[in-house]
Amino acid sequence: MFDDEPRFRPPAEADSLLLGIATGCPWNRCAFCAMYRDQAYRVKTSDEIRRTIAKAARQAPDTARIFLADGNVMALPFSLLKEILTELNQAFPRLARVNLYANGRSILAKSAAELGELRQLKLHTLYMGLESGSELVLQGCNKGETAAGMIKAVRLAQDCGLRVSVMILIGLAGRARSLEHAVATAEALNRMQPRLLSALRCIPIPGTPWDQAIGDGRIAMLTETEAVRELREIVARLDLTQTVFRANHSSNILPLEGRLPKDIPRLLAELDALLDSGELDAASPGRLPQYL
Repeated sequence: MFDDEPRFRPPAEADSLLLGIATGCPWNRCAFCAMYRDQAYRVKTSDEIRRTIAKAARQAPDTARIFLADGNVMALPFSLLKEILTELNQAFPRLARVNLYANGRSILAKSAAELGELRQLKLHTLYMGLESGSELVLQGCNKGETAAGMIKAVRLAQDCGLRVSVMILIGLAGRARSLEHAVATAEALNRMQPRLLSALRCIPIPGTPWDQAIGDGRIAMLTETEAVRELREIVARLDLTQTVFRANHSSNILPLEGRLPKDIPRLLAELDALLDSGELDAASPGRLPQYL
């Protein structure tokens, strides 16, 4: 890391060089998220970015993988993203790929030609939170996006040669809309056909609107049993042709991973075995990690 700001990254980027291009998140209003609550959104100037890249190149000249932080760097204008990627390609001779956070709107703000040009400059994987395929659930958590828009964005990006890693949140809809959430999420994923898919359990973070909704009874949090059942409902409905699936985050009750569609029978069998084991808490969410 080559600045003093705290940074967030996907687990898959643990071995990547993190470069701070912006601070915070330009939306920063999702009801379940506290990652950037205390940070004002700011994009570094071109001079600051060049200095950051130059410092990193001096200290780690053989870098092959870079992750651009922080939230939704894809929201930067095309011209600035092109400038950054061009600078990175010049500074790091062994550069293979550059990855970053994105959302549907920030992808759709670029034309197919622009996305193709960014791909030629080694932009590779875009991490995007779908969270839910239900429009009602997305509105309820103030996602600021529509499922239809995110489906269109993923299809566009992947048609342009980029890879999209999509995240969904188990339990986000609460008990009342659990089945609706599962069915709509699987449908959205089938239309997207993401190359990477991650499932995390939604964890209430103190001070967030989602946590407050649980506290005052507007949302009933899923028990351990219900959370595993919801994940099973999603997996059973997936019709993906070439996707790496992971549900091995610390929030997950059962760590899972596989290649879809080949491993769907095995994943369902593992989930069924857990549901039949009697080991799950059917009365409460069970022990929760401190953070999503």
